[in-house]
Amino acid sequence: MINTFMAAFDILSFGAIMVLVVLGLGVIASMMGIFNFAQGEFVLLGAYITYLAYRYGVPVWVGMAAAPILVGLLGFVLEALIIRRFYAAPIVAMLGTYALGLIIRETVRGLIGGFYLTVPEPIGGSINIATMHISAWRFMILVITGFVMGACYLLLSRTSFGLRIRATMENPALARASGVSTTFIYGATFAFGAALAGLAGALIVPVFDLFADLGIRFLIQGFIAVMVGGVGSFIGPVAGAGIIGAVSAALPWAVAPVVADVLVFVLAIAFIKCRPQGLIAQRGV
Repeated sequence: MINTFMAAFDILSFGAIMVLVVLGLGVIASMMGIFNFAQGEFVLLGAYITYLAYRYGVPVWVGMAAAPILVGLLGFVLEALIIRRFYAAPIVAMLGTYALGLIIRETVRGLIGGFYLTVPEPIGGSINIATMHISAWRFMILVITGFVMGACYLLLSRTSFGLRIRATMENPALARASGVSTTFIYGATFAFGAALAGLAGALIVPVFDLFADLGIRFLIQGFIAVMVGGVGSFIGPVAGAGIIGAVSAALPWAVAPVVADVLVFVLAIAFIKCRPQGLIAQRGV
């Protein structure tokens, strides 16, 4: 019973992290028609900003609050300077984001070297449930993720800004004819996706530590999660993230971790082969 509960908690906590990464990736893919292959490095930047705050004596939670803001601003600038020029050629845009990610990753690697750097949990200790002990910080990750998901849903479905985002996603030409600044909407959307990745990196760095290749795993699994969930809606990528995150966290309890990683890819590829549009999709990219 205890092992089952702990396994379920690990699955939920890792799935929550995946949701934050995939939500931004899915919104960018749905609106812009490109996959942001620098999303994993935005996760890395969020973790690095949090580490810098801790290193220079700033409270860790301040670094965590600053990380999504700074990474989002960087995303806005990169979209305006580079990515915006490649919307007509999605393959080139994906290669461009991959190159940006490589630059960010190697820059961070040069700054931290080959070390694994640690950041303390802002909320230490554990929560006791009967005879079971769960990490208080991992529980907070679940709470924060739930809050962010709810806020994102309300932003997209209940505000005028969300209406403009959905209009631009559905029909950019008609949105422009209606007076919507699609240029700004694209930039804000890319910054929003980057900020979510930065938040994910800030939240997970006390759990996974900081190293240069931190974002690679989340990029690959995030890409698969978007494909499984489907693009074009809010729910699709979130559902895909939940499934991939749950499977990735559950399989190591049954098989060796190396085998588990392979099985995740095999199962995802088989599903995409059978249902290429994903679980929930409104339009293809």
